[in-house]
Amino acid sequence: MAAAKPRLLENRDVLAGLLFLALGAGGFGIALSYPFGTVQQMGPGFFPRALGAILMAFGVVTVIRGLRTGVRVEGGWGWFPLAMLTASLVAFGWLMEHVGLVPSLVVLVVASAYAGREFRWREVAVLAGVMSLAATAIFVWGLGLPY
Repeated sequence: MAAAKPRLLENRDVLAGLLFLALGAGGFGIALSYPFGTVQQMGPGFFPRALGAILMAFGVVTVIRGLRTGVRVEGGWGWFPLAMLTASLVAFGWLMEHVGLVPSLVVLVVASAYAGREFRWREVAVLAGVMSLAATAIFVWGLGLPY
């Protein structure tokens, strides 16, 4: 006897698709207040609307796949990782204005890595160093941004 398909709110792919749809619709909705432009002369609303539409399309495909397969959500919410990732992003945004790019990026990488199951200081330090060097090379030296 085949296992019963889970209810919609217990279906992993349906929930993921609904999240994609919500984020895409939110981005698309916000971008409506910006001029769209044309393909030759793209306005500030062109790229966010295009990304929102693509994200919504992925959401529709994911929901349809979830309705066909019916994979149940396993486990519970990871509240600590969710809180750590949120805190790391907020800290990065606040620190960028007060201490600059490299220290902010180091805090972001360390706090985000701490949210994971395996945290190794040596690996996190190497990752933070490489990310800081890459960000400095791209944004400060390459693009000349005043970070």
